[in-house]
Amino acid sequence: MASNDKEVAIEFLPLLRVYKEGSVERLIVSPIVPPSFEDPETGVSSKDITISENPTISARLYLPKLTQPNRKLPILVYIHGGAFVIGSAFSSDHQQYLNSLVSQGHVAAVSVAYRLPPEHSLPVAFEDSWAAIQWVVSLSLDNYVDKEPWLANHGDFKRVFVGGDSAGANIAYNMTTRAGIEGLHGGVKILGTFLTHPFFWGSKPIGSERRVENKKSFLCKLCEYIYPEAPDGIDNPKMNPLGPRAPSLAKLGCDRLLVTVAEKDQLIDRGVWFYNAVKESGWEGEVELVEVEEEDHAFHFMHFGSENAKNLIKCLASFLLKIILISHHKYPYLSALKMSLKLTHSNFLLWKTQLMFESEVMISQW
Repeated sequence: MASNDKEVAIEFLPLLRVYKEGSVERLIVSPIVPPSFEDPETGVSSKDITISENPTISARLYLPKLTQPNRKLPILVYIHGGAFVIGSAFSSDHQQYLNSLVSQGHVAAVSVAYRLPPEHSLPVAFEDSWAAIQWVVSLSLDNYVDKEPWLANHGDFKRVFVGGDSAGANIAYNMTTRAGIEGLHGGVKILGTFLTHPFFWGSKPIGSERRVENKKSFLCKLCEYIYPEAPDGIDNPKMNPLGPRAPSLAKLGCDRLLVTVAEKDQLIDRGVWFYNAVKESGWEGEVELVEVEEEDHAFHFMHFGSENAKNLIKCLASFLLKIILISHHKYPYLSALKMSLKLTHSNFLLWKTQLMFESEVMISQW
């Protein structure tokens, strides 16, 4: 029995509790904060918009401080995490994270507020996110009316990115796959996708998952509850990218893919497994894996401001900027930088960022 004396129907601690009378109590909550004009630390401005009235889909838009009003910026469609059941595009933790990423990556960002289970069972979150992405790229069409001015005036629809954390990374993967199969409005292509600590699962354990029977695990029970009509259960294509009905990874609809994992995260083996599967799939894009040592799931939110969190955001920002790949053996200083990031990788490559200055000249100096 919960402290408020309402009878509990089911609970998934420490995430949420569902009561028999139908109400839902989310137990991990980051405060909701309003958008801001020129954040004092980053200069990033944000505002809230409505993408769709029916169904209700909204978003928070972010724009870095502009010194040249006519400059076109890459567009990031960002999808928040929270095991599908918690989290918000309007929360303080996502606000500070995206202020930092937008400032360093110099992108216009659209943070999607999808509807959450269990009030809205999956696949609603996937459909909301797909509608949001299609709305964003529709702004590239000349005949689209009521264009959102930040994106219409400052967005470069030839440089569209999709990214997310945890469950949001799962959704970002599914959106990228769907874009590769169905296409996006206006023929817009996704240039790159980043998946941070992706929430994938399956009935057959891999790596350290062998310590527990997957079908009886917390994650499996949660997924079965929030996605009761899923074909193949936990092995449905949205949760298991290598499940029996999953589309070929070779159909990923982006040119570049970045997967980041954390050493102490229980999902790390799935992330590495996914990365290796993409490499072996015949997909023609560039895929990279970054592992952060001594950290757990979503550490860049839990310990925002820590050295590892700052460095992970720098890594993501580099991915969003126009980049070139360079091998570290040609640039000795990169070994020291790798140590400062606490990154491990079997074939370590680091992005050398070409920072964009006001003169519109691309330079390649750290």
